[in-house]
Amino acid sequence: MPRQTQGQQGQSQDQQGQGIQPDQSSAPVQMPEHALERLKRMRGGDGVRPLFTSDLSVNEFLLVKEAGFDPVGMVVGSSIYHIGYQRSMFNVSQELGVLSQAMYSARELAMSRMEAEADALGADGIVGVRLDVGRYEWGADLAEFIAIGTAVRSRDGTNHRTKFGKPFTSDLSGQDFRTLLAAGYRPQGMVMGSCVYHVAYQGLGQWMKTVGRNTEMQNYTQGLYDARELAMERMQAEAENLGADGITGTQIKESSHGWDSHVIEFFAVGTAVVAISENHQITPPQMVLSLNG
Repeated sequence: MPRQTQGQQGQSQDQQGQGIQPDQSSAPVQMPEHALERLKRMRGGDGVRPLFTSDLSVNEFLLVKEAGFDPVGMVVGSSIYHIGYQRSMFNVSQELGVLSQAMYSARELAMSRMEAEADALGADGIVGVRLDVGRYEWGADLAEFIAIGTAVRSRDGTNHRTKFGKPFTSDLSGQDFRTLLAAGYRPQGMVMGSCVYHVAYQGLGQWMKTVGRNTEMQNYTQGLYDARELAMERMQAEAENLGADGITGTQIKESSHGWDSHVIEFFAVGTAVVAISENHQITPPQMVLSLNG
């Protein structure tokens, strides 16, 4: 697995003391024949003119070009994953490591396959990455994890790949990508952390004590607090492994994914960045007045 992943250095563990690792048992999935043909045509050659595709807006496309990069193609990675089962005690707040593992491994597979398409195009990185999870009626325990972004290549030939030799990944918009480079930073990679957590149900005794009162529900507070911290810690560990200076655009997303109402996934994701210049000044915008009536 080319990506450096959650728990790889042993910082983050579930309740059973086991690190959250990518699923190494999954056999490599070959690119579909039509994907290979699509990538070949985008590369051009043999009398075929290169043709890029992009999910960037017009403004984002032009700003990426202004930043010195050319979009070379939209790249996609997909994994349909069977989500396992883990029993939990209704009165205990704890991480469900089996589910955390499944959600993490599935996203890693999708990201790795997206990166493989970018590699095939000779790209330096991928911008505007989106990670989505979809469920289908024909598989109650199945979910499709899909990663989509626009592969870009530097026009000046500068190496912008990660220290592991892979294309950088970023969920930054075209505008944010340009601003980041202008400020003397560059993206190293999308980093993420996942934690699926069961929050204990409120006991009858506690419910009786809170009837008609304004009071903090400490068991809920502590459970959600712990879950977010685990997701954040794992995301930070990935950034440290990339040698990043920091993480921008961090988001913490919460979803039940159709599980029990007391089972929630906390997913932390952002773009790890590294400084490439000591000067981090941004040219202040200038006011432009239209002369049109």
